[in-house]
Amino acid sequence: MTNKSLVQNRNQKETLTQNYRRLGLASRLNAATGGIEKLRPGDTITSTAKRFAISNVIAKEIAPTEARVERDESGKIIRVVHDESLEIRKERNPLNDALNDIEDKDEFQGFDINEERGGKNEIVQQLEELASRIPEKKPRKQSAREQEWIERLVNKYGDDYKRMARDMRLNPMQQTEADIRRRVAMWNGEKS
Repeated sequence: MTNKSLVQNRNQKETLTQNYRRLGLASRLNAATGGIEKLRPGDTITSTAKRFAISNVIAKEIAPTEARVERDESGKIIRVVHDESLEIRKERNPLNDALNDIEDKDEFQGFDINEERGGKNEIVQQLEELASRIPEKKPRKQSAREQEWIERLVNKYGDDYKRMARDMRLNPMQQTEADIRRRVAMWNGEKS
């Protein structure tokens, strides 16, 4: 990787595909030809994935939890109140491991997505800004060898480009009349 922002944000323990996916980039420009990498148990999708994606899958079994049931005077259930903070704690730490709570605070959660800039993370924004800069176009310069070749042709034939194109000794690569004319014009411009 030669780009500085990619090098700085690369995780050495991940593959190229994993690094690019985490940064919100595509590692291959061609269409996918197979399956996608399976997540291991406990792995989560990084923050570069859509945050508000809604799953259409309905759970067939709901895990038993504690809830408070409110009833009216006749005994009918009005509403069920779940203690969500308890559920969230259990999901994050199902084994009630005290060290797990400490580790969660320091764990890398992926790059933040800036919603103001079309949902792109900072690295993608830097790369797009770099790509939008148009590089300065430099005109081609003739090499010393090419200038010597053109000079020999001009000394022998002057302005007769048709004869220059047919000369097999001085024009062994069989440059066309128009190409030689263009090269002579460039040579005259550099010479003066």
